[in-house]
Amino acid sequence: IKKDSGYWVHNDLSSKGLYVKNQDGGDYEGWCWPGASYYPDFLNAEARDYFAEQYKLSVYKGSTLDCYTWNDMNEPSVFNGPEVTMAKDKMHGEVEHRDMHNMYGMVYTMATHKGHLIRSENTLRPFVLTRSAYAGSQRYAAIWTGDNTAEWGHLEASIPMCLSLSIAGMGFCGADIGGFFGNPDGELFVRWYQAAAFQPFFRSHAHIDTKRREPWLYSAGEMALIRTAVRSRYALLPLWYTLFYEQEQDGTPPMRPLWYEFPEDEGSYAKEGSHMVGSSLLVAPVLTKGSTQVNVYFPGSTLWYDIWSHQKLDVSGSINYAAPYEKIPVFQRGGTIIPRRERVRRSAALMHDDPITLVVAPDKEGKASGTLYLDDGKSFAYQQGAKLYMQFTWDNGKMESKMISPAGMSTPVWLERVLVLGSAPPPGQVATVSSPSGTSSAQASYDYTTQVLTVRRPGVKLDMEWTIRV
Repeated sequence: IKKDSGYWVHNDLSSKGLYVKNQDGGDYEGWCWPGASYYPDFLNAEARDYFAEQYKLSVYKGSTLDCYTWNDMNEPSVFNGPEVTMAKDKMHGEVEHRDMHNMYGMVYTMATHKGHLIRSENTLRPFVLTRSAYAGSQRYAAIWTGDNTAEWGHLEASIPMCLSLSIAGMGFCGADIGGFFGNPDGELFVRWYQAAAFQPFFRSHAHIDTKRREPWLYSAGEMALIRTAVRSRYALLPLWYTLFYEQEQDGTPPMRPLWYEFPEDEGSYAKEGSHMVGSSLLVAPVLTKGSTQVNVYFPGSTLWYDIWSHQKLDVSGSINYAAPYEKIPVFQRGGTIIPRRERVRRSAALMHDDPITLVVAPDKEGKASGTLYLDDGKSFAYQQGAKLYMQFTWDNGKMESKMISPAGMSTPVWLERVLVLGSAPPPGQVATVSSPSGTSSAQASYDYTTQVLTVRRPGVKLDMEWTIRV
């Protein structure tokens, strides 16, 4: 907090005794972006409560319920301190800073998270981003990997860093696309967008002294490739949202090491540079300059499907796979079903009621399954049951949707399309659709080149159970 006698927050915290103290009992002063700075003692519940009150819309002038918060520099950062942080002998009540330094970032976000709750009268979910975290911080904030650099090595490092955070409990993680410091050339920027589109937290961010790097400042071709990467991210938001809900239920991270899904495959243990999204997608980004192929390790002994070409692969182990400039290798695991939204919108909020496309990737027995979670996208009503959580299954021509938990809301979201990859030609061109609303038919078509069966406009709403037979 800026040391400024004209700033009411500073005056309040000082008069209430809510700053970190020196050994002699005086307020500790350090140096950070505001200049001379004091540091709230967030270990003190009274300090957290005061901080939270400042987020009320009546206090935080100009803010709205759509304004979210980024807690940066919260290690805490002290430019003139030892190791650029707070000296270990500073006091948090009766506790020396040396005993709670690693916790400081978490108790900071606890205050911010509570402030978001207060401003909406506990009705809306907060979003807080933090640079510093501790065990338990996942309850309050997302995290990114800090001040990286526009270098290929830092793109490569983003994967093991996010995987380490993920398996440690901080599942909502990502890295600054393009690097915080430095100026990425077009190739690095494109490849970073392509990789980051398959990580939980997706953000481009840079230091104030770097060159402007909006995608349209690069070549027309590179801008188009970045647009494609961003659209691929938005299309998979139903999958990401489902994975985040499932993480809340059982702690399973959305971004996973290969060995997490294939513990029996010892060859996957030491593999870096690739990862899983949920249990269904294997992602192998381009991590070196000039590369147009990636050595992909396919764990287990299942089928895989290239998500771009829909080509079916019956492979195991390491294979050099083509990675032209316009895409990175991403594969859907045999036996899975992925939900997508294909309509291009300007924001995720505008996609909320858009229809769903299901992509079925059968395993060697012709079966697959997947889940989808829907709610209002903003409130806590889901905790009282206002949600839809369903499982889809495919079994050699028969697809079913069953509710995992009782349907607790209605939705206009409907099923627009089903794609079955690696399929044999169907016996006819009509699919039968059965639901509580009755029985109807939908068009079924087959592409002999890609071996994809498409069921168009089954039309069933996703707040009910249904069956499709092809």
